[in-house]
Amino acid sequence: MIAVKVDSVKKTFKAEKSVVTALQQINFDVSKGELFGLIGPDGAGKTTLFRILTTLMLADEGTASVDGFDVVRDYKEIRKRVGYMPGRFSLYQDLTVEENLSFFATLFNTSLEENYDLVKAIYQQIEPFKKRRAGALSGGMKQKLALSCALIHRPSVLFLDEPTTGVDAVSRKEFWELLRDLQKHQITIIVSTPYMDEASLCDRVALMQNGKIMEINSPKGITENFKKPLWAVRGENMYQLMQTLQASEVIDSCYPFGQYHHVTFTDAIPDSQVASELAKIAPVTEVKKIPATIEDCFMELMRQ
Repeated sequence: MIAVKVDSVKKTFKAEKSVVTALQQINFDVSKGELFGLIGPDGAGKTTLFRILTTLMLADEGTASVDGFDVVRDYKEIRKRVGYMPGRFSLYQDLTVEENLSFFATLFNTSLEENYDLVKAIYQQIEPFKKRRAGALSGGMKQKLALSCALIHRPSVLFLDEPTTGVDAVSRKEFWELLRDLQKHQITIIVSTPYMDEASLCDRVALMQNGKIMEINSPKGITENFKKPLWAVRGENMYQLMQTLQASEVIDSCYPFGQYHHVTFTDAIPDSQVASELAKIAPVTEVKKIPATIEDCFMELMRQ
């Protein structure tokens, strides 16, 4: 069953002296119970797409539906069915944890007790702070409170817009574990993130840039589509090494990744000759063959 369907959606905004196209002919489906990721940097169009799907904004062209309901014609029904956690913390900072949850439950004519089984794993982590004002919570606790409020009415589809931005690594890991637990309740989850490493935690992902979807596939499917051998290279002067490699006709691509540069060659070269070929271009101290990551695939798609 299709939970979310997007068909040829386009959205533009008028700037001072120009028109900015935020979304360009976006198409994808999300199955019921799927954890689907929109992966891309700021400005890719993720938030605009979320606002259209949650009935907060109208598309210029195309159609979209959530649980079979049209986002324009059936907006009232959709608002009963979706949970939305925006990128910026938008709860009432002068209300306590307990008061925020009670307020959002009242909006949907329900209560924390009625849906406690759904939010239990999340709420238990913030319950010790239930009398604390939301504005005084840590980033990780704010995140869990916002997720609890988005789930309080037991939505069938949950939209999470960059939920782990600005959150520490431990809280990020815990958050994704919570999302996996929510899938057991057959909730469809669509999450956007600029973090490429989080793509591997989704069932399927759409890689977005400049309002376009470059590829949709499972994380494994995306990395398997990276056809060229990939090498991690180090040298004593990494900046100079990058500039030299990028200027060489022998090198197809060279990007910095942590302590290494990820390098591909223009033409096929036997593995045993890679180190010597690189040494002809620039002094290197370490060379090793590596599997492609989602980020490598993203950078390659941007070049096409």
